[in-house]
Amino acid sequence: MIEQRWQLWLLGWAAAALLLGALFLIQRRSRDATAVDAGWAGSLVLIAGLVAILGPGELEHRLLILALAGLENLRVASLVRGRLGKGEDTRYQELRRRWRERGREQLTFAIFYEAQALVAAALTIPFVLIAFNREDGLAPIEWAGAALWLVAAPLEALADRQLKRFKADSANRGRTMRYGLWRYSRHPNYFFQWLTWVAYALIALAAPWGWIGLAAPAFILYLILFVTGVKPAEEQALKSRGDDFRRYQRETSVFIPWFPRSSTV
Repeated sequence: MIEQRWQLWLLGWAAAALLLGALFLIQRRSRDATAVDAGWAGSLVLIAGLVAILGPGELEHRLLILALAGLENLRVASLVRGRLGKGEDTRYQELRRRWRERGREQLTFAIFYEAQALVAAALTIPFVLIAFNREDGLAPIEWAGAALWLVAAPLEALADRQLKRFKADSANRGRTMRYGLWRYSRHPNYFFQWLTWVAYALIALAAPWGWIGLAAPAFILYLILFVTGVKPAEEQALKSRGDDFRRYQRETSVFIPWFPRSSTV
């Protein structure tokens, strides 16, 4: 067991850095960075496993976060793994082009991969806090967090399945997904993913210093809305789908699911 929170957190960061470093070397040979997304999710699973094994808290708290975070991020890693070998993700093609033009393609990718490891470690602070909960039994706030996760994680998976099925039909090329959960939000997968992080933070509130874990859903909300999620996804959709996606933007809530609006144009 590790008796200091900072030591357990640093160990998790080191493990994530090693995993992402190995994936960077694979990217350097293959010139395909798509696997970084699977590596990021995999690093979360790895850190959840480490804190569950090495944390000094009661077993039920450690097993709870391992089960929830492990299942969620194994699913995400598996989803990304299914895209490997089918050409590099367009986001990374664009980044590669920009960085190559500046003469620092691989250096910037190295920084990018290790930044992913640091972000993963920062987001898993609630995991570390939960692993130091020495109270017997699960508190009501932990049950509430688990209940939220049991709603959010399946809905996130459903949104991903709906989008995958839509994209698999060649008749939908150039069109925008508008049915299922995507009728009520332009990014329902991101919304429900964010709710799983709210669930982890709720579970952490039962632990000493657990309020610090609230930073994780706040941080990932910022990343989703302004850095790695909604913003680049919508920029790419506008390039590839043009007016069809602009109409979807006018009709559909950007993030929180809500009833669609009538388009005036």
